[in-house]
Amino acid sequence: MNKQIEANNGYIAVANDLVKHFQSGPSRVRAVNGVSFRIPSGRIVAIRGASGCGKSTLLNLIGALDKPDSGELRVDGVDVPRLTGAPEVAYRRRKVGFVFQQFNLISHLSALENVKLPMELEGDSKRASDEVAGALLRQVGLADELHRRRPAKLSGGEQQRVAIARALANNPPIILADEPTANLDSKTGRLIIDLLQALRRDDRTVMIATHDVDVAAKADAILEMSDGQIVSRSGG
Repeated sequence: MNKQIEANNGYIAVANDLVKHFQSGPSRVRAVNGVSFRIPSGRIVAIRGASGCGKSTLLNLIGALDKPDSGELRVDGVDVPRLTGAPEVAYRRRKVGFVFQQFNLISHLSALENVKLPMELEGDSKRASDEVAGALLRQVGLADELHRRRPAKLSGGEQQRVAIARALANNPPIILADEPTANLDSKTGRLIIDLLQALRRDDRTVMIATHDVDVAAKADAILEMSDGQIVSRSGG
């Protein structure tokens, strides 16, 4: 274990020289190319850059949806690249919550059922998951009369609220949001970012991949990416 990583246990996420390649035809692309960072708890961090700069890949590495080819990454004390099998599944359920551009809600489940699902997978009782899911949907501003509707009967902003509530279901310390406002109108997008900002309470960290300057302006810190590298940093 790198001593630099080992020493920085005051941070929710720490990376050192993280690298991820993808094969694109005959070419090998470094989507993430030697990225290092230290993210304190309770911050909104924007990862900003043009499409293809590596920001979504970086979120996927933090969320254990992809594995790095090399480098080190610890999230809330977990050595993420070493995870396999059941511990990897447990990490994705308990340590991180995902909010996607396309919402990724299950179409045949209601809003309430979508939020309940992560808790039920963890073995929570139906009664407990019902109560928590309802409370989370109210927390994100979804009216009670919409809780039983399926995603197709909800607006884009309402679906994203459900997605945020689902991300919070198992009370993870870090939320990963990949272009969460890209499919929303500007007014709804601002409301969603305000909602993500409110998640900082309880020392929760939110990392947002975005190309939107206005979204990034609301973050506590900005990591600017280009060609798989962090080329500038600002904020705390």
